[in-house]
Amino acid sequence: MKRKPKLGQNFLVDDRARHAIVDALGDVSQRTVMEIGPGRGAITEILAPRCKRLVALELDRELAPALAHRFADQPHVEIVEIDVLDADFAALIPGTETADVVGNLPYYITSDILLKLFAAGSTGRLSRAVVMMQREVADRVAASPGVRDYGLLSATAQMNAQVEHLFTLPPTAFSPPPEVYSTVLRLNFAPRFAELNVDPAEFDRFLKQSFAQKRKTLENNLRAAGFSSTAIAQSWPSDIPRQARAESVALEEMAKLYRALAEQQ
Repeated sequence: MKRKPKLGQNFLVDDRARHAIVDALGDVSQRTVMEIGPGRGAITEILAPRCKRLVALELDRELAPALAHRFADQPHVEIVEIDVLDADFAALIPGTETADVVGNLPYYITSDILLKLFAAGSTGRLSRAVVMMQREVADRVAASPGVRDYGLLSATAQMNAQVEHLFTLPPTAFSPPPEVYSTVLRLNFAPRFAELNVDPAEFDRFLKQSFAQKRKTLENNLRAAGFSSTAIAQSWPSDIPRQARAESVALEEMAKLYRALAEQQ
């Protein structure tokens, strides 16, 4: 079965890595697990005997029926031919249960998939995810404030989950080898909106405004977003330097500024 480059298909062939990814989910014997992009089933075949229910989301019109045929004798394994960005996670999880996620995320839509996972995690339907992505994207997701890689994706990820860096794989772990290294992260979904006393949708919007132009200071980005100089001056926390860029400000301080500006409005 040929690879389809437009789908970003680089199939995992490293045996140790595929076992390590499944092991990183922990005990899933009583859990529903959703696999994103099972491909040829490298992870699926290890995961299927371990979990209570497995829902594999595969877009490829050749791979999906091939997987369905391969796992036909395992009724707890469901192969769904769908684009993960169109999938309704809540509808795929029985009742009020929570589910775990595993997958080798297509490079070209990694950020979109992560945002979808964070949204589902914020509703309490997802517990954890073990996902592989391009190393540079993983570095941004896991970055701390004050380093160059920290940005909107970092802040959004860390508002929604505890991020753990597990391991990095070379191109030779895949067939065909991609041109980049890949990193596996574990995301334990734990939204911080209530803890930081912010409205989820409004704070997400505030973060987007704050990081709108990375070269601008936080204050200038907020002015460009429509906040007045007076409101900013009156709301500005004393522990944030006035010339600070958003990438240097911790989420706690960003939330403090958001709350103060909200009171001004």
